[in-house]
Amino acid sequence: MDLAFSEEQEMLWKSARDFLANKCPKTLVREMEEDEKGYPPELWKEMAELGWLGLPFPEKYKGGGFRFLDLIVLLEEMGRACLPGPFLSTVVLGGLPILEWGREEQKQYFLPKICKGEAILTLALTEPSARYDAASIRTSATPKGDDYLISGIKLFVPDAHIADWIICVTRTAETANPEEGITLFLVDAKSPGISTVLLSTIAGDKQCELTLEKVRVPRSNILGQLGQGWKMVKRIMEWAALAKSAEMVGGNQQVMEMTVNYAKERIQFDRPIGSFQIIQHYLADMSIDVDSARVSLYKAAWMLSEGLPCINEISVAKGWISEAYRRVATRSHQIHGAIGFTKEHDLELYFRRAKAGELFFGDADFHREVVAQQLGL
Repeated sequence: MDLAFSEEQEMLWKSARDFLANKCPKTLVREMEEDEKGYPPELWKEMAELGWLGLPFPEKYKGGGFRFLDLIVLLEEMGRACLPGPFLSTVVLGGLPILEWGREEQKQYFLPKICKGEAILTLALTEPSARYDAASIRTSATPKGDDYLISGIKLFVPDAHIADWIICVTRTAETANPEEGITLFLVDAKSPGISTVLLSTIAGDKQCELTLEKVRVPRSNILGQLGQGWKMVKRIMEWAALAKSAEMVGGNQQVMEMTVNYAKERIQFDRPIGSFQIIQHYLADMSIDVDSARVSLYKAAWMLSEGLPCINEISVAKGWISEAYRRVATRSHQIHGAIGFTKEHDLELYFRRAKAGELFFGDADFHREVVAQQLGL
């Protein structure tokens, strides 16, 4: 495995860093935390024009034809900038499942809209139990003629309040094995019977409670095979865990850099605090966490892009990065002292995102269980 960027990845990385430095200042990040939509439509349009929204999709659907590994490069820069908006929801949770399992007419309809920034998608998976297992799926889809009626409550659905379409995970059959009888539907978010409530979150991101009351969905809107959806969900969770890990690695790197700069500039006892051994060791620990997080991320993303089995590597990456980012942010607060806790300081933005990302599609303990299963335990 070669960890060096290809020429195309290098160009993508540099252009993304320059663009986000100019178009996504922290003033915009804070503004979008208070904004109901949570993203600026004009920036979304510019990202579409740059080809970011279509990056992992084939050219015949107006996409860029890049691999998942290339998407990771872009997501890392988005995490570094704390980019607000429904990119992960639309591209990873919405677009990739359609590309993988959608019928050709579904791909032809949805993917060009995603690539051009004309449609926002998301995934409605977790329910009041907030667990990532098949037994927790109680939202029902009942056949009625050529349609299905979907009823249930979904929690922590990202960007549901602005979504045009929602991939809804439902139960279409009660079976002894809870992983059977799960079906995914493409649901028009403007359908009668759908309501959303924005939740208050630590990161200020836009997660929703989604209520569906006998929402009528055509049978033709099934994504994949009837009753075979849980295998798809597990794959989506792997993509999502890696995508969020990339954002967290980008944030981790930025926290490390701002803390090193602060340690060089902050004077105490007539010398920079970075000259004290305890601060040096703190920063060394942070550097180890940042570098090991990036290696585990890119190893898993490379294996996924190569089509290699990588369930274990994805869980190793997400489990490690979830705790490494929190450790780095905590150490940074210790070095910065009180100033880092103020709303005006950028560090608090990253700390809140570190905690939120830790729980996204499985915390460290969830992924430890996956690794243990892969060990045959």
